[in-house]
Amino acid sequence: MLSNLERIPQGFLVPDDIMSPPKPKVLRKEKEVPKAKVNEINIAYDVDGQGEPLVLLMGLGGTRQSWVFQKRTFSKHFKVITFDSRGIGKSDKPDEPFTIKTMADDTIGLMDRLDIDKAHVLGVSHGGRVAQEVAINYPERVNKLVLASTNTGAEGVDDLPPEMLSAFGRKERASQSDIIYAGMKKCTICQEDHQGKELWEHMWAAHRPQMLEWAKVIDFYKIISLGFNKRFYRIFILPLALLQLKLGGIKAHIRLIEATVGNSTLDRLHLIEAPTLVILGTEDKFCPPRSIEALATKIPNAKLVKIEGGSHNILVEMRGRFNKEVLDFLREN
Repeated sequence: MLSNLERIPQGFLVPDDIMSPPKPKVLRKEKEVPKAKVNEINIAYDVDGQGEPLVLLMGLGGTRQSWVFQKRTFSKHFKVITFDSRGIGKSDKPDEPFTIKTMADDTIGLMDRLDIDKAHVLGVSHGGRVAQEVAINYPERVNKLVLASTNTGAEGVDDLPPEMLSAFGRKERASQSDIIYAGMKKCTICQEDHQGKELWEHMWAAHRPQMLEWAKVIDFYKIISLGFNKRFYRIFILPLALLQLKLGGIKAHIRLIEATVGNSTLDRLHLIEAPTLVILGTEDKFCPPRSIEALATKIPNAKLVKIEGGSHNILVEMRGRFNKEVLDFLREN
């Protein structure tokens, strides 16, 4: 990991607002993180501010601290709930398969423990997939819904650049599920017929060593780097993200990827009842913008906002515009 940190040029100046709050002069012991028992695991969470509840769901591998550029702004107007999803950060890390629906159940379970009957829900990237399941399965618990840099899970990846495909160990274009493994109906290791969740359970139960070997070909450095369009963020944030990846463990991140395979909301989006805002960056290399537009068209009366030049990580690189769009939508009658 030190070699990645060395990528930051000597004398490179970091803007004062890159981390918030400012680093204290004297190192202090981190305060104990509150945890709630939800679905047989302990979920670490934070609550900031007062007002209507706003639950934030971060992308793959992100922690509750990944909302550093939103918490201060949003907590001026809302009671902001952030948490580490199962397998990440300070939350428990059960070494067993789970699904996007499981993560949606965790979200509702945490709301129950915090005595929150209804909340606004904001999901980004992988967290957007979870947010969709929350809105579809628990419509009575969602006030307003915001989805950013995310899709339904049913899309192909024809718009993804070659460098993104190569980061996943692929040289040719394929379906989204094929990037994770070749074929949805048959185990490519033993050729047994399986499908969807059953296939993943089979592959991880019967071929765990091979699956972990597959994980080694994923170029996480390149994947994280392609999430940013601005050189500064690639230089400064990339080493931090890789350190977080190392501390969290590859297995936990593979579990999160595993959870998405076979999950699609495409034919259920019409069940979303909450007023919905969909935000996309026009230069998103992870989720093809046209797939995000398609998501918006399938949700009844959804509002679509396009941020020109925005990357997958618009909540970081264009946080001012991103935060304004979210707040304007949540605060309007």
